Amino acid sequence: MAAKQPPPLMKKHSQTDLVSRLKTRKILGVGGEDDDGEVHRSKISQVLGNEIKFAVREPLGLRVWQLVSAVMFSGVAIMALAFPDQLFDAIFEEESVSSKTPIRLYGGALLSIALIMWNALYTAEKAIIRWSLLAEACYFAVQFLVTTVTLVESSRIATGAMLLLVSRALFILISIYYYYQVGRRPKKV
Repeated sequence: MAAKQPPPLMKKHSQTDLVSRLKTRKILGVGGEDDDGEVHRSKISQVLGNEIKFAVREPLGLRVWQLVSAVMFSGVAIMALAFPDQLFDAIFEEESVSSKTPIRLYGGALLSIALIMWNALYTAEKAIIRWSLLAEACYFAVQFLVTTVTLVESSRIATGAMLLLVSRALFILISIYYYYQVGRRPKKV
């Protein structure tokens, strides 16, 4: 008796069938527009997201402001650490300070903030940029208040201190401006 041969396996040609492919993509939820108006080519890109979506559209001059801030914080920190008497004299126009330790501690704190500013300069993450700008604005606001109270208590108006107050008010406005500009949602094109 001859063994009966099984019929040849039939290949399913659903991959070449256009209607079948469209149905499969519809079931998977790819190929169409999502709520943000993006078209995903695969389920993986849909789940992981599109990295272009997370890119920060930087306001004009943001990186320049970050560089200026980092250099300014670093410079004042080094001056406070190395030359505390000269820094105090430049701001409050007094000959000497009773102790250099508070000014050097101030320099150490400024150096820490400067490191944050330098790192924020080289990142593209929106949250880190915003937090560094907010920290900067808070620092300038506290310095503005402390300098104002010190001038009122001493009942003297030093030119250096007044220049510091005006510059700090300007720096607060610039930092807050960039903070809100980085946080703004991009306009749909």
